[in-house]
Parts: sequence; structure tokens; C-alpha cells
Amino acid sequence: MTKSNMHIVIRRYQPSDREAVETVFREAIEEHINPAFMYAMTRPLHITISLFIYVSVYMLSTYSLVLALMCGGSWIGLVYFCCYEFYAGYVRSRLNTDMKDISAYYLENPDNCFWVAEAEIEGRPQVLGMVAVEGKKESEKYGELYRMIVSSACRRTGLGVRLAQTAEDFCRERGFSKIMLSTSSTQKAAVALYFKLGFKLLRVHTQTESMQWMIWMTRATILTMEKKIF
Repeated sequence: MTKSNMHIVIRRYQPSDREAVETVFREAIEEHINPAFMYAMTRPLHITISLFIYVSVYMLSTYSLVLALMCGGSWIGLVYFCCYEFYAGYVRSRLNTDMKDISAYYLENPDNCFWVAEAEIEGRPQVLGMVAVEGKKESEKYGELYRMIVSSACRRTGLGVRLAQTAEDFCRERGFSKIMLSTSSTQKAAVALYFKLGFKLLRVHTQTESMQWMIWMTRATILTMEKKIF
């Protein structure tokens, strides 16, 4: 079956979806580790630090190429570790919080919901994406978009737009005034999709559950976006 003729159905989450949802979620988030590492290592600051480490150690060690390579390699390894933890740590955190019991967290409150996108592949149903909304209230009620995931098996099929529209329709039905979301700057395809869907950038920051020094090492930022719907 090709991507173009996939019949994808978007429906509410069921407890039997748990294992598939966790797998798709983990794979989709952790696939950003290597691109994030490449992005970090090609920033001017990290290039400068890398060169400084190699040259400084080489000179101070009386021209020991081996020691210079070891120290430089340790620096590069640290950057990769930070990029890995930024995404893998996020997955662990989510699987132990709102995704630990999706039914209880998202389906028992009428202002929350969790959907999965499913298609039959080789005679078996397969989860290919998901999205969730959590209703919140400050001065007004609004929905926050979470867990927007599209499997690599069905990218460029319009599924991301369909999932976002499903969430937006729900927010309209609940009378929410706007939709909020947060994403990382390294998830460029997701950022482009949100702009295409009419979301506006509110702020760029580095406030996450990860330690600040780790965020600094990844050179990533968090984008907070919103879309007015009423």
C-alpha cells in the first residue's frame, strides 16, 4: 500500500492503543536527536569551542594529537548526550505523566481529548499518528495542543493537517477562545506546519523540564504559539 491510497481514520483513543501509541510517540520524538546534534555542532559558538579545545589541548600537551582528539571527542560526546537527553528525557517524562493513563487524563474530562490516526496496513490496523487537547482556563477558556505526532510511515499525506483540524474542531465545540502549543525550534517541519495552519509565534524561550545548561548545549529554544478561533 502506498501513502497516497492509505485510508486513515482519526478516532478517539482506546486503552488497547496504548502500546502502539507509546511506540509511535517515542520513535517520532527520538528521531529528532541526530538532527538536533548536527544543528548544535554547526552553530558558530560550538564550532569555536570545538576548535579551541582541539588547538588548546594540542598546544598545552606538547603536541599530543591523541590527547587533543580525546578531549575534543569528549566535548562532542557531551553535546550529543545533551541532545539525546533533551528528547529521550522528554519521552520518559511524558510517559510517566499525562500518557501514563491516557484514558483517565484525557477522556474523563469533557474539556480534554486524545485521538489516534489509524490505517489498515497488510490487513492489520496500525496507529500512524495522534494528537491531544487539554482544556485550560486563565481569564478565558482555551485548549492546549499536545502530542501532535505523525509517523514517518505517512508523512506528506496531509495527516498532520487533519489531526490539527480535529483538535481545532473540538476546541470550537468546547467554546475555547484559542489554541496554544509549544514546540522546539529544531522540529522545523512541525513549526512550518503550525505557521501554515495559522498559528502565530508568541515567544521564544528556554524554559523546559530539562536543566538549563543542557538546553544551552543543544542550542535549541522553545516556541510558544497560539491561534485565535473565536
